[in-house]
Amino acid sequence: MIEFRGAGPAEFTERLETVIDIYAAAMKPPVDQIAGRKTIMRNHGTYPHFQCYFAELRDSSPDGAVTEPQIVGFAYGFRGAPGQWWHDVVWRGLADRLGQEAADAWMGYAFELAEIHVHPDWHGKGIGRAMITTLCAGRRERSAILSTHDQPTAARHLYASMGFTDLLTRFVFPGGHEEYAIAGRPLPLT
Repeated sequence: MIEFRGAGPAEFTERLETVIDIYAAAMKPPVDQIAGRKTIMRNHGTYPHFQCYFAELRDSSPDGAVTEPQIVGFAYGFRGAPGQWWHDVVWRGLADRLGQEAADAWMGYAFELAEIHVHPDWHGKGIGRAMITTLCAGRRERSAILSTHDQPTAARHLYASMGFTDLLTRFVFPGGHEEYAIAGRPLPLT
């Protein structure tokens, strides 16, 4: 049985090795990028209103003893703010393409969904959707915003099915080369 359990910054940092393992299995990044991603994730835990959920497999052994839960997915986000790299880069991209008013409307009081990953062995079971729904429940921000590869992936389809619309496409982050879509939707989720 999969359960969703909230974790604060301290536990998130404690579980960072497991989180990185799931991220690597799901995203298959070059090995030389893992250390940097780990540093970024650790820093995210210090951002205002950080919230994380783990998707845990809770099982019993054949003799009925409860075993240690296995984390099969995680999702986290925080309130974006000026001075945060991703926030500032995306705000400038939105302002350049849509105008400052639109950038402020989307980014001015936004919940930034920073990472949403499910181990590939558990894809297609509704875990990603449930984690996003759980993560966004009760948030006070007026919008949720995220970035995803600008390709027809399962994640992109999931976000669209949850009401996220493309705000920017073919967006390349400074220093990168991959194209991303920046997607957002008003909160609360319905």
